[in-house]
Amino acid sequence: MHPVDPVACTSNQAAVRARLAQSSVGIIGAGGLGSNAAMMLVRSGVGRLVIADFDRVEESNFNRQLYFPDQLGRPKVEALAETLRRISPELELTIVGERVTRANIARFFAHVDVLIEAVDTAEGKVEIVEAASDLLPDTPLVWAMGLAGCGSANEIATQRVGENVWVIGDLTADIREGLPLIASRVMVAAAQEAHVAIRVLLGMPEA
Repeated sequence: MHPVDPVACTSNQAAVRARLAQSSVGIIGAGGLGSNAAMMLVRSGVGRLVIADFDRVEESNFNRQLYFPDQLGRPKVEALAETLRRISPELELTIVGERVTRANIARFFAHVDVLIEAVDTAEGKVEIVEAASDLLPDTPLVWAMGLAGCGSANEIATQRVGENVWVIGDLTADIREGLPLIASRVMVAAAQEAHVAIRVLLGMPEA
């Protein structure tokens, strides 16, 4: 993504909407982080999304993901696409029903302006972050780590950890430690991922 002139959110709403409408965001993962971040990006006016996920909607997902009982068993990307198009029929949307790996990440996301990592496992996150850093170094990357449990939402912070990389979370609370995933805490992180992406698109990359 080439540097862009900042758009003042306080003075020119039309310019903000125009910039976002011309922008694209890639999202890897359509679970609690990805589905909710996608919804917020669409409601904020981002004009194009590329969303990848290989999984299907499960009943256990309803507590924190943007799905409904009548979508049970459907591929997540198809169900999410249906919901997002209800929010914004003019949305330009590409869905990828495959697992994103080092071998295919550039093929799917080479042309997005910002990339959001939203997968479930620590191993998957490491793979995506390393692949994106190596193969898409000029694409701003927003990822999350440490969302589980009932800790204070104030512990979920945004840190800029590189020229083009931001990480969101408390960086410690892992579901592998038996901590639950609570909708409110997951959505705080999803909102921060979406908002960092929006700020980058508007030329305001500071965390």
